[in-house]
Amino acid sequence: MHTLNGNATTQTKAMTGAQRAGIILTLACFLMLVSSAGAQVTLLYNFGTHAGDPAHPNYPGSVVQGRDGNLYSTSNDGGTDNAGTVFKITPSGQVSVLYSFDGATGALPSSGLTLGTDGNFYGTTFENGPSNYGTVFKITAEGQLTLLHGFDDSDGAAPWGAPVEGTDGAFYGTTADGGSANCGTVYRVTAGGMFKTLYNFDGTHGCQPLAPLVLGNDGNFYGTALTGGNNPALGAIFKITPAGAITLLHSFDGTHGFSPYAPLMQASDGNFYGTTVNGGNNEGVVFKVSPAGVFTDLHDFDLSQDGGEPFSALVQGTNGVLYGTTAYGGAFNVGTIYSIPLGSGNLNALYSFNVSSGTAPGAALTQHTSGSFYGDSAWGGSDNLGTLYSFNRGLSPFVRLVTTSAKVGKTVQILGQGFTGTTAVSFHGKAGTFHVVSNTYLTAVVPNGATSGFVTVATPGRVLKSNQVFRVIP
Repeated sequence: MHTLNGNATTQTKAMTGAQRAGIILTLACFLMLVSSAGAQVTLLYNFGTHAGDPAHPNYPGSVVQGRDGNLYSTSNDGGTDNAGTVFKITPSGQVSVLYSFDGATGALPSSGLTLGTDGNFYGTTFENGPSNYGTVFKITAEGQLTLLHGFDDSDGAAPWGAPVEGTDGAFYGTTADGGSANCGTVYRVTAGGMFKTLYNFDGTHGCQPLAPLVLGNDGNFYGTALTGGNNPALGAIFKITPAGAITLLHSFDGTHGFSPYAPLMQASDGNFYGTTVNGGNNEGVVFKVSPAGVFTDLHDFDLSQDGGEPFSALVQGTNGVLYGTTAYGGAFNVGTIYSIPLGSGNLNALYSFNVSSGTAPGAALTQHTSGSFYGDSAWGGSDNLGTLYSFNRGLSPFVRLVTTSAKVGKTVQILGQGFTGTTAVSFHGKAGTFHVVSNTYLTAVVPNGATSGFVTVATPGRVLKSNQVFRVIP
């Protein structure tokens, strides 16, 4: 077992930049100079190819598609001051740095990004900023960054994941430390920078919520805490309302997993799925938990067969299957890509990473609306600064809803490709008015009589279906 060291799991606030770099380095300690035989992964870019490149894109490192069809994320290191970057990726793998952190606006942005309904991206830095406890920022697709909040420890410290947008248009996130009990916080911040601490973790409902929150279909937020709960060293799953009322849903027991670094994701069956890096066979588990807290251990990782220590979130492909990555194990002991059917324990290792294709892929895969998946690794590649890769399962193009629920009469934003010349947008078969903004972005109004279901966009080339059900709010 190769878990992150004690500074990462129990002493987050005291972590220095050097220690943080050491944590990432731990994820690459089993490099082997061999090639992987996997044929489904294409290496697109070696970080470090150009001066000032991103370096070590790390967990959770959310990669998100923008309105322009490109992908956006953050790197822990790299840039002009080696304090991390925000970068853009074209679907063909061209990488450009949009912003280099210098400490004043924060440093070590491992969060990745969230796309807001305003078209901007939102993320966090783990440290530095005005009070040296990390920051929340927004940034345009052109690279103009605005500091929204600098943490001062009393309101939180060490934010690891990106905030997510709630149904009210504000952004909700967690800090791994700080607050009244030094266990971390849940916060709310608006696009204009109005900030409020919603909850101070005390250990009872969890402690050290490293992973970003996920917005549930019910409008509440769901998350994991690395420690705390009924078994204080093992971690917990919680639900929290936009007003800050928290409910403990599950406490890990060790046998069925512990140390949940990865965030939850809500799948099409309404349940949440996630992973732990420890427990099971000592290499982590895949689990399912209902919104009410009914927990099922679906699969215990076997390091030699499946990979081990899955730091990344799961993602549901348009074929209904869940996909994820592990930081260790596989044929070369430096990580794998795996799939697991929804609700099943039949995990299948699909690809083994190696030094060339990447090492320690801690960031989650993301499915582009072209149908292909994209991801990055913290280490490996020609300069050992990480890689960018694509992963193809032969899935068809689709459309992504920026907002997955709204009332009749509200405008919904839709991402995709080939929108020029679109002839119809329908909500569960009910036609709505629409406006094509660009070939990769359009808006549509939820029509009278619409019911919950999939959204379809009729383009000149094909009819594209949304990857999620759209919920019409009464």
